[in-house]
Amino acid sequence: METANVEYNEQEAMETSMKMMSIRPSSSFSSVDSINEEEPRPPHEALFLALAYLPLFELLAMSVVCLSLRDAVNKDILPWLNIIVDRPLNRRLSDEILMKITSKANGRLTTLALINCVRITNAGLQRVIEKNPFIKKLYIPGCTGLSPQGVIEAVEKLSENDHTLEILHISGVYNITKEHLRTLHSHLKLNSSRQNEQKRQPILYHKARHYPVLVNRENDHSIDVEICPSCSEVRMVFDCSKQLCKGKPPARCCRGCYHCIPRCAECGGCIQPEEMEDAVCNDMLCSDCWLQLPKCNLCNKPYCRQHANLGSNSSCSSGFICDICQYQNQKCYSEEFLN
Repeated sequence: METANVEYNEQEAMETSMKMMSIRPSSSFSSVDSINEEEPRPPHEALFLALAYLPLFELLAMSVVCLSLRDAVNKDILPWLNIIVDRPLNRRLSDEILMKITSKANGRLTTLALINCVRITNAGLQRVIEKNPFIKKLYIPGCTGLSPQGVIEAVEKLSENDHTLEILHISGVYNITKEHLRTLHSHLKLNSSRQNEQKRQPILYHKARHYPVLVNRENDHSIDVEICPSCSEVRMVFDCSKQLCKGKPPARCCRGCYHCIPRCAECGGCIQPEEMEDAVCNDMLCSDCWLQLPKCNLCNKPYCRQHANLGSNSSCSSGFICDICQYQNQKCYSEEFLN
């Protein structure tokens, strides 16, 4: 019951941030004795131009800053043509909230990016697409509430009336088969020039794992998954960033999914068993990248750069203490205190 109340409060907070807010004047401004108080100034014009490029969380936050920004967010359609839902809202986004957010585009939504939105269902995505049939870029990686058939139905809807869906990212959607992939390719209607352009653009592991999605990248692949040459499963297939591997013949090429070929979280290169190093965050590193990263003062393990903020500064002049060592130290101190 308590968990349900927490989820309800989180959804209510998201909905409240999108509504009109009453701005009350501060008591300092209403006082007669307040002299020489500087008048509030309107936001810089550059802020209004940046609204269209903000992820959803930042966009909603801007709507409660002041009246002019609130009106720009709620009344201007431009910020809602490209909707990007990432952390921290992705885990709380439901079908109902997504429908309310996308309705602000008035049917003109062109980009929808739902990054790891696990609560979005097939029915919820279909309702959004029915109201916004002109979506050109659909990013739904890690949306585990969607099924392959639900993705196909969404793509079929977006392919009606000679409309072409340009980009579809579905990595992390479970149980996609080769037949599903062929069906998706047939609906995307890729032209040969775009396919040839994509073949020249490698997919590197250390770059692909860094979301949020950059919706304006020109070298985005139309579909981010393909058949792995090693295991024949439908997954993201990565190229190797090492210069030595780029010149290998196809038969010896280290191109494959992450399950088949371990890769460094820093450089994206393939890792041989003898050069595999561990990070505190459980990511794998090659020896060269491991040597270059700062190490924990106690366990001598580094974080990858993506998780570097998890380390705590130590009392020493340099270095840090990782969260695992910090937890173990606190546990030891607690046991000594109790004993």
